[in-house]
Amino acid sequence: MKDPRPEKVAVVDELRQKFADADGTILTEYRGLDVPAMAELRNALREAGGEYKIYKNTLVRLAARDAGLEIEDLLVGPTALAFVAERPDGSDGDVAAVAKALREFAKTNELLVIKGGVLGNKPLNSDNIKALAALPSRDVLLAQLAGAFQAPMAKFAGLLSAVPRQFAYALSALIEDRGGAESTTDVNTTDETTAEDAVAAESDETQTQTEASADADAGDAGESGEASQEKEA
Repeated sequence: MKDPRPEKVAVVDELRQKFADADGTILTEYRGLDVPAMAELRNALREAGGEYKIYKNTLVRLAARDAGLEIEDLLVGPTALAFVAERPDGSDGDVAAVAKALREFAKTNELLVIKGGVLGNKPLNSDNIKALAALPSRDVLLAQLAGAFQAPMAKFAGLLSAVPRQFAYALSALIEDRGGAESTTDVNTTDETTAEDAVAAESDETQTQTEASADADAGDAGESGEASQEKEA
């Protein structure tokens, strides 16, 4: 058996590297698509992070075997591969976005047939690709995930901010309650003091009246004694 030509070896190596670098690969049949349609499809895929390439099935089969990918049954007829790579801005490609771009193009170009593909090392059929195309894009999913995290965090932050407020309200209520008790104590003390003063005043008045009565009796007794002496004289 003759050694493969260096050109074929280079292509197989290139394919093997693309399979390794790609997050996923979608295989399509492009039979009948003209050059303008292919250019339109490539541009649409590039925006989603997809690189659309055409290779001979025999070379793709060799590279897939080396990479451990089970796509041999998809390598029938003219086949083009959409590798999910980087977007023009350098951000990561999106398998769902690439699948969506292929689906949207196929709606107006029936000659494009989505066969299947691989996601990592997992084989995908055409139904799997359609399911991927129905998913939101990576950016939308990340936004939804951020929103899911943000809602509980906002509630948690609200609870944290409510703790000082509630503590302040409780402290204020406690101060008012203690202040009310102190006021009641002051009133009771004042009432008790007033009562004691009244009892003391009443006692002093009674004592004064008693002393005045005793003085009056003593005066009467003195006058009676003087009267009796005058009579005897």
